[in-house]
Amino acid sequence: MAHITSKYAIIVAGGKGLRMGADIPKQFLPVGGKPVLMHTISRFHAYDKDLKVILVLPKTQQVYWQELCEQYHFDEDYQLADGGASRFQSCKNGISMIPTDAVGLVAIHDGVRPFVSCDTISRCFDTAETAKAVIPVLPVTDTLRFIGDSQSGRNVLRSDYKTVQTPQVFDIQLIRQAYEQEESADFTDDASVVERLGQVVTMVEGNRENIKITTPFDLKVAEVLLEL
Repeated sequence: MAHITSKYAIIVAGGKGLRMGADIPKQFLPVGGKPVLMHTISRFHAYDKDLKVILVLPKTQQVYWQELCEQYHFDEDYQLADGGASRFQSCKNGISMIPTDAVGLVAIHDGVRPFVSCDTISRCFDTAETAKAVIPVLPVTDTLRFIGDSQSGRNVLRSDYKTVQTPQVFDIQLIRQAYEQEESADFTDDASVVERLGQVVTMVEGNRENIKITTPFDLKVAEVLLEL
């Protein structure tokens, strides 16, 4: 017998922080007085306090994370899954924590996107109830230039492109089936894994503040966003 319809969020945090030039992985760096990853988890519980959160972390980082949780008195509810050798494997490990007969939706989100809005999360979940595969996107504001094999390249219409964010929300059984496929270099995000099955992916509006923190500049922007 299937479980009642459930909502999950898998938060994938496997970064090593190399672009930060820091010894501490970027998801653990403090923003506004607490680690980035804590802000991210809290954002999903702000959307729905009963949301089941699965945090995917490399085994080598889990002891340090537990120490941070004690230090910052962070006691929000979540399950912990082991990170894999790639993002694909990490997502697969997170999905494996969901009961095999669960019926419902799961969001997959980057651990270093702590400013996703509750509105964006809600749009993704609400649309996925019928669409089964949903991604948040934004219009491209910069001029884009296609390089290919050319030295000089050529400009392309930015109206033909969107920037893609997370969370990407899917029907649980659909994403489970998708991650049973062999890993491929063509899989750039979770949506591309699902599309390999022939599933149409629906786009909804993201939010501009939903930045991915990967550089020292991003950290400075994050501090400003917290003050808004």
